[in-house]
Amino acid sequence: MYLLPAIDILGGKAVRLAKGDYNQVTVYNDDPVAQARVFEQAGAQWVHVVDLDGARSGVPENIAIVERIVRETSLSVEIGGGIRSLETLKRLADAGAARMVLGTALVNDPELAHAAIAAVGGDRLTAGIDAKGGEVAVSGWIEGSGVAAADLARAMGAAGFKHIVYTDIARDGMQTGIDVQAYVDMANAFGNPVIASGGVASLADIERLAPVAESIEGVITGRAVYEGTLDVAAGVALCAELTASRS
Repeated sequence: MYLLPAIDILGGKAVRLAKGDYNQVTVYNDDPVAQARVFEQAGAQWVHVVDLDGARSGVPENIAIVERIVRETSLSVEIGGGIRSLETLKRLADAGAARMVLGTALVNDPELAHAAIAAVGGDRLTAGIDAKGGEVAVSGWIEGSGVAAADLARAMGAAGFKHIVYTDIARDGMQTGIDVQAYVDMANAFGNPVIASGGVASLADIERLAPVAESIEGVITGRAVYEGTLDVAAGVALCAELTASRS
């Protein structure tokens, strides 16, 4: 298990949205690359980057920032938002991203999901499943899809994806704590551990995952690290401790 502090990029700045609402934006750093350096200095090895402009428009708009994070830090970058073509996927791979997250495309263009596996391999891909009430949301969380999250996870596992990020939109950016069982259910459906996202507000939330650590690959946290309720260095250490305890 490892910690992935999040950098959500909107208008070239590091921000957080409340419940995915583009009208509820808080800017935390004018320079996302500087923010990545802060996480690196705290001991993080991964960073989860979301191109919010791309998630809404369908065309990544912040690849240059991803390139800078890769070039100017030692962080492994997992990037999502607006990846809806093989061309975009390959551009991000060329930019040095360690993993690319497919979200909306999993529902709207399932052929792309299969083509992506053939192009870059399942280990460099993450299925990004964001859900409200168990239903997958798409297009930057603006639209419901009518697809059950567990069904999509099962299909992506069968297709060859090796990683999955599951986000509980109702909890994302709200620091309300996590639904542990939801991650276990998704891991069971997917067939591999999940990266937990949404509502991680403190070390106590990470500790709550200890009994189900075998179902958890990583933990994404955003607003909590920006507002000081979760220390990145302590979170990195706790994740490593939980990993060691189960080995």
